[in-house]
Amino acid sequence: MSSAAETTDTALLLAHRFEVFGQIFRRWIHSHTENGGVTPSRLRLLGALHCMGPQIMAGLSDHLGVTARNVTALVDALESEGLVRRTPHSTDRRATVIELTPEGVGAAGELVEAFRQKIAGLFRDLPDGDQRELLRLVDALLQALQKRVHGARG
Repeated sequence: MSSAAETTDTALLLAHRFEVFGQIFRRWIHSHTENGGVTPSRLRLLGALHCMGPQIMAGLSDHLGVTARNVTALVDALESEGLVRRTPHSTDRRATVIELTPEGVGAAGELVEAFRQKIAGLFRDLPDGDQRELLRLVDALLQALQKRVHGARG
């Protein structure tokens, strides 16, 4: 079997490049969040609450793609810093709702916006036309992926 660098199959080359891009991109993102004093996991949880509003623990676990134990540890840490609080669910006594405190709303807003601007800086390195073309292509890939995901379920 030939390596991705030796192949002339464009689809295989793209698959390899996306894999490499994803690995480097994740490392780069982690370096920006950790240098800002917040772990990537905490930023993702704060961002989820900031964008989606209060959530039950199980919903956060699903959304973040981590175990309930991980969410509990993240919430414990953020709660001790006064950024989130636990409240009982209004109809399900087994569920706990996690919400941002007023301090958490401010911190999440600042952290999420600063993070988005750092990430956007990478894409701003591309000319405007290339940004629009990349956006069009990524949208097409997302649409194709969603069809495959929904097709696998049905």
